[in-house]
This record gives sequence, structure tokens and C-alpha cells, in this order.
Amino acid sequence: MWKILSGAFLGWSLGANDSANIFGTGVATGTVRYRTAVWLTAVFLMMGALLEGPKCMEVLTELSSLLPLYAFFCALAAALTMTAMTALAVPASSSHAVIGAILGVGLLQGSADLSPLVKIVTCWVVTPICGLVLGHILLRLLTFLFNRTHMSLTRRNRIYFLGILIAGCYGAYTLGSNNVANVTGVYVGSGFLTPHAASLIGGLAIASGVLTFSRRVMMTVGRGIAPLDPFTAFVTVLAGALTLHLFTQVGIPVSSSQAIVGAVVGVGLVGDVRTVSPRMLLKIGLGWIVTPICAGILSWLLVLSLSLYLH
Repeated sequence: MWKILSGAFLGWSLGANDSANIFGTGVATGTVRYRTAVWLTAVFLMMGALLEGPKCMEVLTELSSLLPLYAFFCALAAALTMTAMTALAVPASSSHAVIGAILGVGLLQGSADLSPLVKIVTCWVVTPICGLVLGHILLRLLTFLFNRTHMSLTRRNRIYFLGILIAGCYGAYTLGSNNVANVTGVYVGSGFLTPHAASLIGGLAIASGVLTFSRRVMMTVGRGIAPLDPFTAFVTVLAGALTLHLFTQVGIPVSSSQAIVGAVVGVGLVGDVRTVSPRMLLKIGLGWIVTPICAGILSWLLVLSLSLYLH
């Protein structure tokens, strides 16, 4: 069972990094307390992992057939990459990391099947665009509806608070349902775990990362890209969650970071394009590009070192 340890490590690093995409905007605006946010995220992502987690696991098994030991190294390489990105406070993509790691080992073995990669990469490209479009449309629609409704400032703020809580819980659910495959999907492909066991173990690992080490990236997402108020924070979380849930139904694990960053940009563009920080977007974009490359090289080196050691 020690082979699962790297998957648990990956789940922890995913939770520490990607929980920012759920309540980061709400915490940064002071609408939701950090402690409340992380506990709600942990509970609802477990629900998503258990109820819909197996939907996205099949696509990982199509990329390469791995032995359990190689699955361990893939998860370890992805986890180390994600941890480095978290230490740098860069919202990274666990799906980029784990798929890069799988391809690194698959290319070394000669067992990589690149045909599913076209669909996966296409979804990666579409994810931030989908988040941007939904964020833009939702903000305009909800602004129109609120402007036609006369209510006191206190009542309006209460609605914003409830909206962020509901959208955040929904976002946590979609994070668990879509991204648990990134954590333990390689073990399903190797025949080491069943999809439901993998969903349980992966969900618990992600929840542990949320509860222990998520504050830094949460502030990066909430404040670093564009200034948000409670209303726009609610819109971005809802748009990101809808984007993630859409790709869960397609069966493709995508980046919750890309979804929420796209939503934040879409919301920022409604107000004023100058409110969006190009420097922060460049930093995040470079993280998305570097993540699969680093994970792929690291997994390749780990397996190659093992092969040389055994021979």
C-alpha cells in the first residue's frame, strides 16, 4: 500500500493549491472567514469526489498503461511539481502535472498513446475561455437583475454572502468530482485501485491539503489578478464552478485554476480592462506551461534512475 503515498502527497498539494479557486475571492474580499471557507471546501469536495469522481478517471488510463510502481512515480513527480508551484504562490494545474508525468513515463516505456492528448489539450485551452465567457455573461445578467430590484444595502450584502457560500460549496463539489482523477486515477489505470476506492482516498488527500496549507495561493487568486468586491467574487466562483462541472460531464479532468482565473478576467473586463493585472496573468500562464513540462521530465528521470539502479 506504500505506493499510494505519492498519490496522497499529490492530493495534499492539489488541495493546498486549488482550494484557492473555490473561496479565494470570497476570503480576499472579507466576505467569508478563512476557517469557514476551508472546512466547507473539504466537506463538499469529498461529496463531489465520491459521487462523480470516477467519471474523469478513464481518460488517464487511455494515455498509458502503467505498472503500480510507475504509477507511484508519476504521482510523486506531479506532487513535487505542484508543491513547488504552491511554494511560489502560483495557481497551477494538477491535471497538467499528472498528465505531463504520465506522458514522461509512457514515452520512456514506449507505451504512451498520444491520440487522447488532442481532446485533453483542446479542453485545457477551452477551459479559461469558458470561464471568461461565463464570468462576463453572468456579471452582466446578474447586474441587470440586481439593478431592477430595490433593496437595502444590508439585505444586498446578505445576499452576496449567501451567494458566495452557495457558489463556493458548489465549486468545492466540482473540484472533487473533476480533480480527484488527477490524484489517484493513475492507480486505477494500473489496476491497483478501484475507481470508488481511488475517489475516497483521493478526496481525503485533497481535503487534508485544503485544511493545512492553502492560505497563500488563496490570497493570490483573490487579490492578485483583479480587484473584486463581494458581488463580483460571487460571480467568479459561480462561473468557475459551472465551467468545471461542464468538463466533469465530458469526462476530462481540467484545471480549476484556469477556470477561475478565466472567470476573474471575464469579470474584470466588464468593469475596466486596466483592472486586470497583466503581470499576474503572465506569471500564472507561465506556471501552466511549465507545470506539465517539469512533471514530465521529473517522472522520466525518476523511472530512468530506477531502471539504471535495477540493472
